[in-house]
Amino acid sequence: MILSDRDIKKWLKRGLVIKPFKKLFLQPSTYDLKLDGEVRVFDNYKTGFIDTKKKVDLTRIVKLNGDGFMIHPGDFILGSTQEYFEIPSLLCAKLEGRSSLGRLGLVIHATAGYVDPGFKGWLTFEIGNLSRLPIKIYKGMRIAQICFLKMSSEPERLYGDSLIGNKYQGQKGPTASKYWRDYE
Repeated sequence: MILSDRDIKKWLKRGLVIKPFKKLFLQPSTYDLKLDGEVRVFDNYKTGFIDTKKKVDLTRIVKLNGDGFMIHPGDFILGSTQEYFEIPSLLCAKLEGRSSLGRLGLVIHATAGYVDPGFKGWLTFEIGNLSRLPIKIYKGMRIAQICFLKMSSEPERLYGDSLIGNKYQGQKGPTASKYWRDYE
């Protein structure tokens, strides 16, 4: 069951944390998210391929200034929310793009749109430009939205449990992939 705006407000008193929370960003069944002040760009020229078994970070942080950041056609970068989240044990969440930006060719999250119960931190999301024109993005713009779903029951283990081996608990800023840790 997806939570309505009314239920999101109730859950904010029962363990759901969204900081900062602005009523203006609360939609009928989602909450709008703002882009934080830096993005992680890929320096593709450094290698011919990515080996998922090796710890390799081909990215670098770019701070966003008032002039914005141009995403060229086919480019892929990582962004992060300004909002900090704590997802209680009976909720999970789905990160989605915004329709208005999607209509311009800007996609938010390639596959990583799911937020598990127990997650604490800022959300990293993928940003891609599918259009044939460059698209300029800005720090603080509403770039994504999140919806919250009620779990059928409380999970046995939450995200962040040491037995699960979660890699992104407490992340802040656009966080590079840690997939190589799956081989440990």
